Amino acid sequence: MQRIIYNIIILSFITLALACGDKASENSKSKSQKTETVDTEIFVSKAQFEHNKMELGSIITKTFPIVIKTTGMIDVPPENRAVVNATMGGYIKTVPLLIGDKVKKGQPLVTIENPDFITLQQDYMEVNEKLGFLRSEYERQKTMMDENITSQKSFLQAESNYKMAVAKHNGLKKQLTLLNISPSRVERGSLSSEVTIFAPLSGSITKVNVTRGTYVSPATSIMEIINNEHLHLELSVFEKDIMKIRKDQKINFKVPESSNDLYNAEVHLIGTAIEEDRTIKIHGHLLNEKDANFLTGMFVEAEIVTEVEEVNSLAETAVVDVENSYSLLKLNKETDDGYYFDQILVKIGNTYGGEVSLSSMGELTMKDRILTKGTFNLIGGE
Repeated sequence: MQRIIYNIIILSFITLALACGDKASENSKSKSQKTETVDTEIFVSKAQFEHNKMELGSIITKTFPIVIKTTGMIDVPPENRAVVNATMGGYIKTVPLLIGDKVKKGQPLVTIENPDFITLQQDYMEVNEKLGFLRSEYERQKTMMDENITSQKSFLQAESNYKMAVAKHNGLKKQLTLLNISPSRVERGSLSSEVTIFAPLSGSITKVNVTRGTYVSPATSIMEIINNEHLHLELSVFEKDIMKIRKDQKINFKVPESSNDLYNAEVHLIGTAIEEDRTIKIHGHLLNEKDANFLTGMFVEAEIVTEVEEVNSLAETAVVDVENSYSLLKLNKETDDGYYFDQILVKIGNTYGGEVSLSSMGELTMKDRILTKGTFNLIGGE
């Protein structure tokens, strides 16, 4: 009996020892796993560093602009844009120009034909012929009135007829002038059923809305001419930012659909009315506009520089957005085999010209060396 009790006690000690050994092993494994989780050191070999063309840099203090980002378009002043219309309706007889053609002010654009043009010229000729007789009669009645030879009624009738004829003559003459018909030619008996419309300004044809034989009324837009000699920016700034905008502030812009080149302008006019989309129009004058081949209607992305500040900054490629937080790689040590980096969380501010400002340095110093090129390949995919 005592032997059985002794065996039971021995088995209990062995079981207890094994259980403690397993627990110690699990604690050791758990501790090891915890250490691997918090270890953020990243190793990059010298060969990998050179192959991927990675670069190291430092944090620098520089003047950094504070900007308002906006969008808009390249446009021209209203006086440099013209819609060509007919003063009177008619049928298009000739359309010698195409979209893109350059024209000079006073150059013929289209010809319009209408029999009513002849009727208008006939009316002018009749009034012009009567005008001489009515003038003579008015002057005769006036002389006789001064000598009390004629009645006041006859004088007033002659005066009325003459003045009515003058008014009609002047009105018809003005209509002929608007139609580009020479009144002096009509007076000589030269009548025409065609009129020519001339270019109101120099520029390029941007729209042609008619073809030969089309009937046009005075409300019809025949074509459009734009003079690109003076281009400007029309930007839309949200209401929340408008108080920061001042005249003569610098504007940096680009035309993203054609190139990434930056161009310069400055704020010239600030709108005084809020649009339906809660934006205000900003008119900007281009600097050195002839250096680029801009076209009216081009979409632009712009930044209005409102002020500048001294900040600590890095190359924008040095900072990577990882799960809504920004990280960079600080060089911990360099050996013959390669580089050891620590992943550091940072807070950033504005970005400008390929650089990003650091709103908080944290544990970083100005002497630290930072991986400025190749960071995304190492931590961006995590």
